[in-house]
Amino acid sequence: MSWLRPKRNQSGKNFPQALETTVTYLEMPVRNNQHIQRPVNVNAALLTTQNIPLHFYRYLYYHVGIHWNWEMRLRLSDVALAKAVHSPDVEITVLYVDGSPAGFYEINRAKPKTTDLAYFGMMPHVHGRGLGKWFLSAAIDACWANDPERITVNTCTLDHPAALPLYQKMGFKPTRQADGKVKPITENELANLALKSGILT
Repeated sequence: MSWLRPKRNQSGKNFPQALETTVTYLEMPVRNNQHIQRPVNVNAALLTTQNIPLHFYRYLYYHVGIHWNWEMRLRLSDVALAKAVHSPDVEITVLYVDGSPAGFYEINRAKPKTTDLAYFGMMPHVHGRGLGKWFLSAAIDACWANDPERITVNTCTLDHPAALPLYQKMGFKPTRQADGKVKPITENELANLALKSGILT
């Protein structure tokens, strides 16, 4: 699915149309024994960040999620974003392929009994290289590191079509669904972000 550009009204100003979606919530109450090996023909590495620079986080978030209408974190101020991603309960790990950033996952441990895989995804240029199961397996292992009672994740119908089947193949079970709406990022918002953070370069 390509990124949906916002509609414009007759005055030429951005007029984004809210997109309806269905959110599926999943959990894994028991750790499975799936440990997927990294593809041998791909030069890939995982590095966990410390106090990730905000411009780098926005770069990752944008390039991983813009085609799937990830928008919430792009609208946060520096103060709000720093509070979210620099929390001691948050762990962010970056996927590098051939030395360049290619994706990330973000884990939230704010609840002592539940660890949430808050964000997970890869950039389009590494899709189709056999990395998805290995990368998700690594994220799942990291989620279980603090020995919670369960781990959770959610996805929606605007996400990559392979996301929900992959989560289920790796052991997550759907628990409930809910309707939601997403307001796409406008061209003006993207222009402001480009000036502020250089995320489009």
